[in-house]
Amino acid sequence: MSDEAGEMLVVYDDPSDHRSLSLDDTSSTAESLDETRLSLETTNDTVPYIGQRFSTHDAAYEFYSEFAKRCGFSIRRHRTEGKDGVGKGLTRRYFVCHRAGNTPIKASNESKPQRNRKSSRCGCQAYMRISKATELGGLEWRVTGFANHHNHELLEPNQVRFLPAYRTISESDKSRILMFAKTGISVQQMMRLMELEKCVEPGYLPFTEKDVRNLLQSFRKLDHEEESIDLLRMCRNIKEKDPNFKFEYTLDSNNRLENIAWSYASSIQAYDIFGDAVVFDTSHRLTVFDMPLGIWVGMNNYGMPCFFGCVLLREESLGSFSWALKVFLGFMSGKAPQTILTDQNMCLKEAISMEMPTTKHALCIWMIVAKFPSWFNAVLGERYNEWKGEFYRLYNLESIEDFELGWREMVNSFGLHSNRHIINLYGLRSLWALPFLRSHFFAGLTTIGQSKSVNAFIQRFLSAQTRLAHFVEQAAAAVDFKDQAGEQQTMQQNLHNICLKTGAPMESHAASILTPHAFSKLQEQLVLAAHYASFQMEDGFLVRHHTKADGGRKVYWVPREGIISCRCHHFEFSGILCRHALRVLSTGNCFQIPDRYLPDRWRRISTPLKLIQNAPSDHGEKVQFLQSLVSTLVTESAKSKERLDMATEQVSILLSQVREQPVSLQTTREIPSFHRNI
Repeated sequence: MSDEAGEMLVVYDDPSDHRSLSLDDTSSTAESLDETRLSLETTNDTVPYIGQRFSTHDAAYEFYSEFAKRCGFSIRRHRTEGKDGVGKGLTRRYFVCHRAGNTPIKASNESKPQRNRKSSRCGCQAYMRISKATELGGLEWRVTGFANHHNHELLEPNQVRFLPAYRTISESDKSRILMFAKTGISVQQMMRLMELEKCVEPGYLPFTEKDVRNLLQSFRKLDHEEESIDLLRMCRNIKEKDPNFKFEYTLDSNNRLENIAWSYASSIQAYDIFGDAVVFDTSHRLTVFDMPLGIWVGMNNYGMPCFFGCVLLREESLGSFSWALKVFLGFMSGKAPQTILTDQNMCLKEAISMEMPTTKHALCIWMIVAKFPSWFNAVLGERYNEWKGEFYRLYNLESIEDFELGWREMVNSFGLHSNRHIINLYGLRSLWALPFLRSHFFAGLTTIGQSKSVNAFIQRFLSAQTRLAHFVEQAAAAVDFKDQAGEQQTMQQNLHNICLKTGAPMESHAASILTPHAFSKLQEQLVLAAHYASFQMEDGFLVRHHTKADGGRKVYWVPREGIISCRCHHFEFSGILCRHALRVLSTGNCFQIPDRYLPDRWRRISTPLKLIQNAPSDHGEKVQFLQSLVSTLVTESAKSKERLDMATEQVSILLSQVREQPVSLQTTREIPSFHRNI
């Protein structure tokens, strides 16, 4: 608090008025003549004083409100009193601190859900009382009581502006927000634009993102019943064209759409291969409708995001999240992911433990890191970047013991013992810190750098629409576009030769099987393995860096069974063998990586064998299947000049034979344009 605000905490009141004010007492008391005596001690016109005059009670309220804002609190109108009974006019008003009084106990109603919001009221006795007076035939209001003692902490200037009383959206800003909403940008983007327009620092607008969302909610004038009908009609139309499209929905007691989830045929097929690790991002909303949006995303064998499904919810509650997870599992034939990453939401956490009890739940690190500037920038000042670097170091440690020790040292070094965000992060450490997660498979989704591609992918779904049905169409288009872009990027990645760095047979063997994305990760470990020494022990091998005299990682290897494991859990975490295991294999004259340590999800051929054996019968599915085969053909052909020449010759012959076959106009119309351009 500033020195000026501190000086304002002095109580300017009539010394003879020592009555205690009960803010819950509604009885009228006689006004003491001493209370109206002008305070001769007061010379500061910015602080209320006994006898201060105002032309209207609204003018008095505005004056006291400005005083409160400078001090670090806000006010509200508490009580009005009339003289000589009801109907004789207003003669006295009380303005009190926003934390005055106590919260009344509400009668419970089982049929109506309780919000259970924590009240800010704590019985504060700070107040200003004004009374009507007539002097020389004119009416005015005088301050007859004032106390500025608070039983709670007052807010700093950069915090007091977040109190509801001081958060206002002007008419011009309302018009601007409505215009932004129609263009389809997110609430966060609206805030950034308005900060730039008004030349204010981030977070210093006189309103918050929540205020904007509430405003957009009030702008809604669409017929929700009609919207629901259009949305369901759109889903049914897609289902008719593609029987493998899936959607589920619920209606409320008024027969209005409550929740809806959907997934496309290509998404369900992708999940069957790459659904071992999933991100369920519920941090977004449809701007115009302010509806929570959940998007299921994974990572394919080329390290690119792939879409699994979408859900729109009426609210973020345990019941809504449980329904969403049940429906998602239904779409995916009951197959739960090994791991799931989400934002920090207690309802969602509980829903996952109920509906996916065998799935490891963790928190998305990039969603946590995104909050760091607002949590720690002001607290740490110039040391913020230094602290962030130390946090990343602790996050990436292998040992839980090293993490616990390092965390205590970090808290001591930066003086964060009582910081609530640090306390909360530590309490949830088993859900986000890698030392606690390394024995579970996450397909690289825990890396902070991966957030850019995942977030960019999700943004394809988030340009706000004025109609819900349009959103489903847009999501379908985004999936199709990403599928095409993914195929093209896959081809480009394989057209250039992979550079081998070690010359080891294991490296060339892995390069012929893994995708460039997965091989690059393995290659990093192969290069590092050359810097490690291995020592055979009675129960395995000890592997440590050649510069270290002690320590190391314990590796267990059973050559006859082709089983190898390391205490660092790198393979369990990423699906890529670690440097320690690779060093032991090399020492043991192993020239190929055992097949089980080259997982199918990281291999070049993304079409499972069972799909080839059970070729689809539907025309649309056959087209998609053929496109997958063409992609695989290009991948395999690009490995050498001989393969490429042979494939070009044979495909040219095949294409000539295909063109000799008759064409059905009906099936031609069913083929999307991007398939025709293959």
